[in-house]
Amino acid sequence: MNYLFLGETLDLIGSLLIAYTVIMVHYRFRKEHKVDLKVFREMRREQIISITGVAFLLIGYFVKIIFIL
Repeated sequence: MNYLFLGETLDLIGSLLIAYTVIMVHYRFRKEHKVDLKVFREMRREQIISITGVAFLLIGYFVKIIFIL
């Protein structure tokens, strides 16, 4: 497997996960107009997804750096 391709793929997945969580947080607040336990649970789930996205971005970056240099 081409490591540059792997790095680019992880970068893309990370960016998409972060974008998804941002979109969903705004959607949920617009829909609910209040913060309750249900919203807090959803925000926690989205926080985990966004942290996973950041991890993919970092892994993708290091894969690119290691195998390009």
